[in-house]
Amino acid sequence: MPKTYEEVNERIRTGKAVVVTAEEITGMVREQGVKRTARQVDVVTTGTFGAMCSSGVFLNTGHSRPRMKFGGGTVTLNGVPAYNGLAAVDLFIGATAIPADDPKNALHPGRFRYGGGHVIEDLVAGREVELVATSYGTDCYPRKQLRTMIRLADLNEAFMFNPRNCYQNYNVAANLSERTLYTYMGVLRPNLGNVNYSTAGQLSPLLCDPHYRTIGVGTRILLGGGVGYVVSHGTQHNPGVERTENGVPKVGAGTLALTADLKGMDPRWVRGGSFLGYGATLFLGVAVPIPVLDEQICEEAAVSDEQIWAAVVDYSSDYPERRPEVVGYVNYAQLRSGAVKVKDKEVPAFSVASYRLAREIAALLKETIAAGKFELSQPVAALPQADSGYGFRPLPERPVE
Repeated sequence: MPKTYEEVNERIRTGKAVVVTAEEITGMVREQGVKRTARQVDVVTTGTFGAMCSSGVFLNTGHSRPRMKFGGGTVTLNGVPAYNGLAAVDLFIGATAIPADDPKNALHPGRFRYGGGHVIEDLVAGREVELVATSYGTDCYPRKQLRTMIRLADLNEAFMFNPRNCYQNYNVAANLSERTLYTYMGVLRPNLGNVNYSTAGQLSPLLCDPHYRTIGVGTRILLGGGVGYVVSHGTQHNPGVERTENGVPKVGAGTLALTADLKGMDPRWVRGGSFLGYGATLFLGVAVPIPVLDEQICEEAAVSDEQIWAAVVDYSSDYPERRPEVVGYVNYAQLRSGAVKVKDKEVPAFSVASYRLAREIAALLKETIAAGKFELSQPVAALPQADSGYGFRPLPERPVE
């Protein structure tokens, strides 16, 4: 029964591949078992859509006349600062960057109406963006000031490079204090007034491949609706955490570093956003294919929301103070029902990600593969595994004398 990548790709090229979403394979395995499903299905598509703060875009603007060196000066895009400590006209703008004149949380809770994620959305949508730059001038780059309007189509290169996306499970955020909290997990009402979560559960890529058997360096994906790739494990990749019997992490574990050409993206899947009282961000759609090479991969891809548990963490004290305490565990079926029981209390549950859009981008990848327009790439290197000794380390704090 075992298949190879080449066999799966040949079936894609000839229009014979059977492609299903992660939701669909869960139902198939439940109805007819793993063995039969593994023989039938060639590819499972996964998807997620949510805030991915650790994201950004490298840009090459091309040279002005006379030439100008951005490094050593300042550059803003629609008022948002871009990092310019690279070669002459290379820039990087991060999703969470905000204008210097944003009041931030001086007027609490801050609105953070426009930031780097919004600039990236504007570029993908084809809208004009104002570039303002200053520099000190050199013999080879004499220009000292520049103000112009640019569009994505004007740029030599524009590619997204995201150090940390697609978290493999994550906290369910709670608030045990008596005051309202404004966090990157949304607004948390006092006295366990609500819990918020941000994972696509049974559709989420790394929850459908918990041991990173098919998702690795070089895996071809959809990022922002365009073709992209996994380039590395992401920052804070931490595979050696507590897992359930089926191998699914009970807390945040693996992450992915991703890249894709911005010019191939669709604004439907690239949205600037803001968290009240916290900051700006970027909401992204990501879809990852999983080839069904054997029965184990099939069984793992068919994980259901009832089998995925997440830790409820108190964001009023335990999270900010980096304490390891967990309030309890809930599964994604309970979360998606709209209410969970925490400390013997029925608590409303809200998602700060979109399951509907996660479902849609998984379906988009399914349709693209079934049409023969997207073949799978075999990873050239595996992500660090739970037994590799690799893990997320906290910041060392050494006294400065």
